[in-house]
Amino acid sequence: MSDEAAASIGHAEYLPLYAQVKALLVKRIGAGGWKPGQMLPSEFELAAEYNVSQGTVRKALNELETDRMIVRRQGVGTFIARHSRDKALYQFFRMVGLDDTRLIPTSVVLSQREQRATREQASLLSLNANAMVHAITRVRSFEGKPAIFERIFVPVDVMPDLSVETHIEMDDEMYVIYQERFGISIVRAIERLAAVAATAEEAKRLDLKPGAPLLEISRVATDVSGRPVELRISRCDTRRNRYAAEVL
Repeated sequence: MSDEAAASIGHAEYLPLYAQVKALLVKRIGAGGWKPGQMLPSEFELAAEYNVSQGTVRKALNELETDRMIVRRQGVGTFIARHSRDKALYQFFRMVGLDDTRLIPTSVVLSQREQRATREQASLLSLNANAMVHAITRVRSFEGKPAIFERIFVPVDVMPDLSVETHIEMDDEMYVIYQERFGISIVRAIERLAAVAATAEEAKRLDLKPGAPLLEISRVATDVSGRPVELRISRCDTRRNRYAAEVL
């Protein structure tokens, strides 16, 4: 690997060679060097560009595939992963029926506004004090029955022109919108769960009594560079569904 390439990722001497190549590819993807859905150069071409063996490139690509940043199509090539509604739901949506059947939510945005991030929001999104965020409130339903009251916070500096239509059913998942409009791909999310009591507004929107038990899912989603780009607080009515996660 060239000294220039190694220097661009910093502390390269402490990383295995394939990890150095992976870091360079991730940096390039994050900077928009390749767009979602675009085919990557061949292993041979990448090996020549980074002055490493094809085996090293192959191992780096294996890591990217595990991280769901790329998709390999046998006999065709390797592509930057593109979000779709079904893919985003499959990868990140954890609510299932009581019999573990997969649930497909519909979503209606109630409101969107810009506001100053709270101290907690700024901390979770790695923002400076007084940073502005888009605040989106929506309700998600299963088979016409409201089940999730959700608040979404996105840094204005990251997606200045983010806007969604209110009071109509959304066609796309938010992660699809982020990728298609801003070139930002969500690849990881950290979730924390808590038992909470429904507020008056949540109870009204979910057809519950105030104080009814809800499952809160607090999720911070990050892009390919590890930058937090969304905080999502989901308050879920679990009378007819539940949270399920596979631990590997």
